[in-house]
Amino acid sequence: MAAVASGGSAGSAPGMAVVAPLPVPAPTSRLPVRRAAAKRAAPGPQPAAPEQKRARSGPTSSQPPGRAPLRALSVPAAPGPGPPRKAMTVSAAPRAGKGTCGAAPATAAASCAGAAPVGGAHRRRAAWDLKGQVSDLRAALGNQKEKAQRLDGENRQLREQLRELQETLRERERRAEELDGRVSALGTELEQHRKESEQRGRELQELREAGKELTARLETTEAQLHQAKAALAQSDSEVAELRVRAESQARRLREQEAQYEAEVAELKEQTQSQSQRLREQEERQHALEMERRRLHNLVQELKGNIRVFCRVRPLLAAEEEKQKGMEHLQFPPHDNKTLVLLREEESHIGRERKDDVKYDFSFDRVFPPGASQEEVFEEISLLVQSALDGYHVCIFAYGQTGSGKTYTMEGPDALDPERRGMIPRAVRQVFQGAQELAEKGWQYRFSASFLEIYNESLRDLLGARPERGELEIRRVSSTSEELHVPNLRCVPVASEDEVLQLLQTAAANRSVARTALNDHSSRSHSIFQLRIDGTNAARELRCSSVLSLVDLAGSERLDKSQSQGKRLRETQAINTSLSSLGLVIMALAKKEPHVPYRNSKLTYLLQNSLGGSAKM
Repeated sequence: MAAVASGGSAGSAPGMAVVAPLPVPAPTSRLPVRRAAAKRAAPGPQPAAPEQKRARSGPTSSQPPGRAPLRALSVPAAPGPGPPRKAMTVSAAPRAGKGTCGAAPATAAASCAGAAPVGGAHRRRAAWDLKGQVSDLRAALGNQKEKAQRLDGENRQLREQLRELQETLRERERRAEELDGRVSALGTELEQHRKESEQRGRELQELREAGKELTARLETTEAQLHQAKAALAQSDSEVAELRVRAESQARRLREQEAQYEAEVAELKEQTQSQSQRLREQEERQHALEMERRRLHNLVQELKGNIRVFCRVRPLLAAEEEKQKGMEHLQFPPHDNKTLVLLREEESHIGRERKDDVKYDFSFDRVFPPGASQEEVFEEISLLVQSALDGYHVCIFAYGQTGSGKTYTMEGPDALDPERRGMIPRAVRQVFQGAQELAEKGWQYRFSASFLEIYNESLRDLLGARPERGELEIRRVSSTSEELHVPNLRCVPVASEDEVLQLLQTAAANRSVARTALNDHSSRSHSIFQLRIDGTNAARELRCSSVLSLVDLAGSERLDKSQSQGKRLRETQAINTSLSSLGLVIMALAKKEPHVPYRNSKLTYLLQNSLGGSAKM
C-alpha cells in the first residue's frame, strides 16, 4: 500500500509536506525519520542529557578539538488536542576544562573525560588528552563506515534478487505471447481443414447423385432392351458392354466413397488433436497468469506493504511575493528518496554562523515541485494492479491544509489528460486491466461509493443524506471480520465515464470552508471506494478486493488557522483522527499485537484495507 503525502507552505518551510508527524518509530519502521543536527551548547553549566536512539543520519558538523563527544537530547512532541508536533533533537557538548554539571576544573578530569579502550577495558580520558579523544572519534568513525559498507552490500544483494525476479517475469510474459501466437495459427489451420472437409463432402454428394443418375439410366436402358428384344437381338453384345461399363463405374464410385470416408475420419482425428492442444495451451496460459500474480505480489511485498511518498508543490503567487524561492529545500539529483531541509542556525553567543544546518528526510519516493501527475501515478499503478489481483489497496493523501492533496487525488479537471488526479487515473487502469483479463476467462463487476467523515460522522456524498439518516459502521455478519456501512449508496459502474459523473456529484456535496490558511479548505476526510469482484467460471475461481482512495482533511495549527466556534471543533476533530491514523500506522509498522483501529471512525472503516496483506 502506498501513501502520497503532499506538503504545503506553513511556517519557515512552505511547500513541503510532512508525513506522519509523530514520535520517532523503532528501527524497524518504514516511516521517515528526521535526522537531527548537532547544535552548539551554550556556555555555562548544563544538566546531563539522557541517552536517545540515534536517527538515520544527522547534519554533518566537525567536532572542535578539546571537547567531549556530543550527546543527543530528544524532546518528544507535546500531547494534546492540537496538531501533532515534530519531535526535536538537539546536541550538547561540554566545554573542555569544566565538569559535567559546572564543576571546578579540578574535578573535570574525573567527570567529563573521554573514554579510550586500554587492554580491552574502557576508561574516561582526561580533558587535556586531545589526541586520545581524536583517536576514539576516528575509531568510532571507522566502525560506522564498516557498518555502512556492510549495509550497502546487503542492499545490492536485494536489488540483484529483485532484478532477477523482474527478468523471470518478462521472460514468462514473452513465452505467453509466443503461445498466444501459436494458438492463433493453429486456429487458422483448423478453420482451413474444416473448409476443405466441407468441400470434399459436397463433391462426394455430387458423385452420389451422379451414381443415382447412372443407375436410373441403366434401368431405363434395360427396360428398352426388354421391349425391343425381338427386334434388337443383334444388339446383345452392346447391352453386355454397357452393363460392364456400369458395373465398373459403380465400383469406382464405391472406391471413391470409401476413400472420402477415410479422409473424413482422418480430419476428425486431426480436429480432436488440435482441440486437445488448444486445451493444453489454455491450461498453460492459466498457470502463467497465476504465476504472474504471485510474482507481482512478491515484488510489492519486497517494496513494502506500507510505503510513504512525499510530494512538494510549487509556490503560489502570494508565497512568491513573500519569499525569494525554495532555497531552503534541496533535492539530490541522484537520489529520488531524500529531501534535504536547510535551516539557519541561531547563534547562542552573539556570533554569526555561516553554514546552514541540514536535515535529511528519507522516503520511499520524493517528488519535486516540477513532478507531473503522471509521474506520481506511475509509482502507484502497480498497486492498482494488485487490487485487480484480489488484494485490498488503500492510498492516502496526507498533509497540512493548502498543500495540494485534493489536486493530487482528484485533479483540477478530470477530463484533462495531463492534470487528472489519481482517482480518475486509477479507475481507467482498473477498467483497462479488466478488459485484458477477460480474454483469459475473468469477468469483473464493479460498484463505487463515495462518503466523507465530518466531525466523526459519516455522510454519503452520492445520495440524499437527510433521507437516509445517520450512517454507522457494522460487521457484515457475526462470523465475519468484513465491515460495511448500511444505507450507504453503492452504485454499480461499468465504464470510466460513469465513475467520473459520480466524482462530480461527490465534489459538489463535500464540506469545504474558508480559513486563515486556505480559502477553500476541505473540512472532512473524503473516501472513494471501488469494490471489485472477479470470477473465472471455467476454473471456479473468485477474487474480491476494495480499492480505497482517501483525500484526508488538512492538518492545522490553531494559532495560524485562527479557527473559532464551528471551525475550531472541525479542526480538533481533524487533528484527532489524523493522530489516530498515525498510531495505527505505527502499530502496523512495528507489528504490534494490538492495533487501535477503533480510536476513530476513519481507521475503523478502513480496517480491512490497512492490515494483513493489504497495500497502503
